[in-house]
Amino acid sequence: VSVCCQRVLDLLQRYLTTVLLSNCICPRKEAEQPQSFFVSLRPRQRYVQKDGKCNVHHGNVQETYRYLSDLFTTLVDLRWRLSFFIFTLVYVVNWLFFGFLWWLIALIRGDLLHADEEGWTPCVENLNSFVSAFLFSIETETTIGYGYRVITEKCPEGIILLLVQAILGSIVNAMMVGCMFVKISQPKNRAETLMFSHKAVISVRDNKMCLMFRVGDLRNSHIVEASIRAKLIRSQQTKEGEFIPLNQTDINIGFDTGDDRLFLVSPLIISHEINEKSPFWEMSLAQMEKEEFEIVVILEGMVEATGMTCQARSSYLDTEVLWGYRFTPVLSLEKGFYEVDYNNFHDVYETNTPTCSAKELAAKLREGQHVLAETN
Repeated sequence: VSVCCQRVLDLLQRYLTTVLLSNCICPRKEAEQPQSFFVSLRPRQRYVQKDGKCNVHHGNVQETYRYLSDLFTTLVDLRWRLSFFIFTLVYVVNWLFFGFLWWLIALIRGDLLHADEEGWTPCVENLNSFVSAFLFSIETETTIGYGYRVITEKCPEGIILLLVQAILGSIVNAMMVGCMFVKISQPKNRAETLMFSHKAVISVRDNKMCLMFRVGDLRNSHIVEASIRAKLIRSQQTKEGEFIPLNQTDINIGFDTGDDRLFLVSPLIISHEINEKSPFWEMSLAQMEKEEFEIVVILEGMVEATGMTCQARSSYLDTEVLWGYRFTPVLSLEKGFYEVDYNNFHDVYETNTPTCSAKELAAKLREGQHVLAETN
């Protein structure tokens, strides 16, 4: 008898939950397109592009000298064509400068005038023009050593210049080669194989409203210590009347439970539970249609092959958040392994979802549980 009563109570609870959810659902026509939070006729400006680039330009910077205080980072951040130009320019100017000094020493000592005289000991043998001085400067700094031009021991000023060029040349090599190495080894391209779904969705999970999006990694080498976070970007006006453009609000996607730490072997659906601490707690579909916002998601981790930190970013405008949809499964069990079908990575399907706010839904569910408790 007790088992039968328990089954009856379970069926009654499911029925009440279904009734309460159906009361919040608005009927949708079969031919109706997926509805987003806000449909705008004018173009929207993104804060972060889909490919992760931040759409912010710094203008009217007066203290430009600050870029020179961190010259190494400035050189690394330059575009490739500027990096190659500066790389070539630094070496050519350095070789020309020391070539001029070698030519000047030869000119002052009279080596250029007495180069063909027998018994004359020049500072650098076979240095008879500026071109030969320039070639000797290149051979000295790059340690090529063809053996045709060589410094003699009867030239103390040349020996000092040789030491100075060797030291300064090593510093230039370390700086320029270091910049190129860091620029080449930057894990920016690694983010190209980290995927974000084109759309975010809102639907019910375990009787709770959730905002969801999907992430995936195309490479077999995994991202170590992967973590994800999200920000809500929207303008806000305080109670005192202060207007805050592009205010950033944290969106909890599992920081307190550890769900933000990802084992990104296969695509994962990241879920944000819309609860009392969520910025969407009191927003229904009708209210969100009046809002303009952007959700920025940031995926971070270390590249397994190099150990360098990698960051991938994407964003969802309010027009890219679909209400009442879920993601199509992409993982299937094959013979001896799991297979991921990336053709369905961005696909969604419609599901019954309340159009009321998460706060109203939670209140209705509590009322249903109260009625069930009274019947029990």
